[in-house]
Amino acid sequence: MVLLNLLVKPIAIFGIDAAVQNRVPAEDYGIYFSLLNFSFLFNILLDLGINNFTTKNVAQYPEMASKYLGKVLGFRFILFILYAVVSYTVALVLNWDSYEIYLLSFLVLNQFIVALIAYARSYFGGLLMFKTDAFISVLDRFLLIIFCGILLYTPFTDTPFKIEWFIWIQTGCYAITLIVAVVLLFIQFGVPKLQYHPVFSYSIIRQSFPYALLIFLMIIYTRVDSVMVERMHWNGKTEAGFYAKGFRLLNAFFMFAMIFSNLLFPMFSKMFKLKENVIPLLATSAKLLIGGAILLSILSFFNSEYILNLIYTDHIQESNQPFQLLMFSFIGMCSTILYGTLLTARGNMTFLNSVSAIGIVVNIAMNSYLIPEYGATGAAIATVITQSLISAIQFVYSIRILKIQFKLKDTAFFIGYVTVLIVGCYFFRANSALTFMALLFASLLSMFFFRIIDVKNLKRIIAQKV
Repeated sequence: MVLLNLLVKPIAIFGIDAAVQNRVPAEDYGIYFSLLNFSFLFNILLDLGINNFTTKNVAQYPEMASKYLGKVLGFRFILFILYAVVSYTVALVLNWDSYEIYLLSFLVLNQFIVALIAYARSYFGGLLMFKTDAFISVLDRFLLIIFCGILLYTPFTDTPFKIEWFIWIQTGCYAITLIVAVVLLFIQFGVPKLQYHPVFSYSIIRQSFPYALLIFLMIIYTRVDSVMVERMHWNGKTEAGFYAKGFRLLNAFFMFAMIFSNLLFPMFSKMFKLKENVIPLLATSAKLLIGGAILLSILSFFNSEYILNLIYTDHIQESNQPFQLLMFSFIGMCSTILYGTLLTARGNMTFLNSVSAIGIVVNIAMNSYLIPEYGATGAAIATVITQSLISAIQFVYSIRILKIQFKLKDTAFFIGYVTVLIVGCYFFRANSALTFMALLFASLLSMFFFRIIDVKNLKRIIAQKV
């Protein structure tokens, strides 16, 4: 799954999405970007925590997996109607014109298709069918690269690229991926009969509500900053643009980090059900995920201008500091992915929701204080503080409830690893593609040298779980 995502998603993000942004008028892409983010605002209504709930229960009770498939699918169509009604109502209140509503219709449909794909993947993940899950996870991006790549990089048409084409191609790629996922799901469980049972639906909502609440709270404290920058700073639109340059890269890295959540959640759930020891898997995952986040953060901090210059053509200096700070928040985000996934699988939802609520208060308070004077940099500082606080609370709580003990040797190796990265990146800066790749390669070697990547332990875990 990691390999496929590393091969496909960077091409989709930087080779397709960025190329589309360069080809279409800025106003057209701005409309698309605004509508896309709007379509995300209410997509919690399409899920309500059902996917996490399904993954956990399929992992723990596989014999029940096919029993409720038709009922949940029927319920999802009801949720889609609710989601569409809310989205269109708010869009009309915001006074968007007919063209924008037309584009929004495809994006609303896309969100529904993506939700169905994610639901199918929750079954594959719950059954530890990671190869199938990996294939489905990149199929839509792979198709997008092919179809959009033909229009962008070949003389297929003389007509200037239109943003509508990008949206239509996305819809088609999602639809093909959904068909493949549904066929594989039905092969595994049989063709279900779509049903709608109000009592059953209410039961699902009641049981999955803590998961939905957690997702909703996390969206607030991770996404509200960009809105507050634009609204609260005297030069808000420009500052929001500076912030977006760094946040785009952070979001790209975060997409890869989330792969660990999809892999670990069903594994942790099954291990807790069978009362197995989760600490070896947790320790190996922590080294790999958090160690990798530290590598990317330090490498990005000391080579931020070089990295930004690879992607953007202007406002590098203004975007530099927000990018550096945002990349340090990536360490906390990865820690939250790991320990949040662990605690979710264990069922500590009240604790997680309480911590997320604290995160919202801290984030909004810090943003309100910092943004008016410091703009994008202030929002980045607030993000680092919020993500670090939440991850630290989850880390300490996990240590306490699992009674985790750290070996002195492992701790010394980890400190040595971080020290070498900081010293190495401080004295050796990238000034060309060759030096940057050499620096990256040396940093990766240090992960093996200090046993952050423990090949022997990884092989043992994979042999047990596959």
